[in-house]
Amino acid sequence: MDSTAASAEPPFEYDATVDPAPRLRLSGRLDVHAVEQHWGSLRRRARDLGQQAAGAVLVDLRGVEYCDGAGAALLHALEQDFARADAEVRFEGMGRMVEEQLAPYRELDAVEPARAADGRGWWQGWMDGVDRVGRAAHSQFSFVGELTRAVGSALRHPRQVRWGDTLRVAEAAGFQALPIVSLIAFLLGVILAFQSAIAMRQFGGEIFVANLVAVSLFRELGPLMMAILLAGRSGAAFAAEIGTMKVNEEVNALKTMGLDPVRFLVLPKVLAGLLVAPLLALYANMIGLIGAAVVMQGFGIPWVAFFNQVTSALSLSDLFSGLVKAVVFGLVVAGVGCLRGLQTGSGAASVGLSTTSAVVTSIILIVVLDGVFAVLFYHLGV
Repeated sequence: MDSTAASAEPPFEYDATVDPAPRLRLSGRLDVHAVEQHWGSLRRRARDLGQQAAGAVLVDLRGVEYCDGAGAALLHALEQDFARADAEVRFEGMGRMVEEQLAPYRELDAVEPARAADGRGWWQGWMDGVDRVGRAAHSQFSFVGELTRAVGSALRHPRQVRWGDTLRVAEAAGFQALPIVSLIAFLLGVILAFQSAIAMRQFGGEIFVANLVAVSLFRELGPLMMAILLAGRSGAAFAAEIGTMKVNEEVNALKTMGLDPVRFLVLPKVLAGLLVAPLLALYANMIGLIGAAVVMQGFGIPWVAFFNQVTSALSLSDLFSGLVKAVVFGLVVAGVGCLRGLQTGSGAASVGLSTTSAVVTSIILIVVLDGVFAVLFYHLGV
């Protein structure tokens, strides 16, 4: 029964005539099977007809009994072919079905993409870039000013600080980060000691690996590794938390209630970053030394000799220079994470962008500041 009904359906046909007027007649079922068979040939015939026509081309659709989305796509392509041939097309006998299927394609043509206006030269683009950089710098300096004022107020009135939230953030950013910091610091000490011992073994100076590892960890690698881990773990969390509050209009609700978001949200996180950063750096240094000591056992250096060499190689300037770096890195990571959170736009995607921007910006600033510290400590003789 189905095969009989299918055989009774009229096949798709088309006919193009030029005299007395350009006309393209379509009939039958304009479905996906007909489009697959006649797409190329029908479009070539339509282009020839449009080139031969001096004015309008009439497309007769009175014989079309069925039209699906593929058929509408073919009709839309014919419209474009006639337009490229500078021929006006008029549809005759277009049924409701064909009109509904063709409507989305016409609406899509009517939409103008949001792109920059033509004719804008390089100067205008350069000025727009300067304007964006200026606005970003203004927002960052404003944030630094508000944060400085909040810290000054906290120093004058310690009881106004939300110490409960500060300790909660410090626990999440510090204590809960000990496992990953332990793993990375131990592996860093192992790798650094092993690679150094291989080179020093040629000169019989394996014992001096302790000096190299200790000074590298305390002055450079410990604070740097801690800061990168803090940026990827806690800085991203700060940006995501405040960004979500921004999307949910909770930050605006705080302003409506007369509460300063910087004092209420940012200050506890910044104080927690200042607190946990040097402690994590010091902890990472100790774990790194243990990893290096384990490696040196394989090279015949006992624990006592290794740590005696470490204590003789290190000085207070090595310790405090690393801790100063850690404090500054902690301030940068916490501040950038909170700033990107407050700059979050609307929508869930903006939270992800703010989180990514917080991590990338923090790492870039950490590397830049590390270079600044290296030059500064060199000239200060530290």
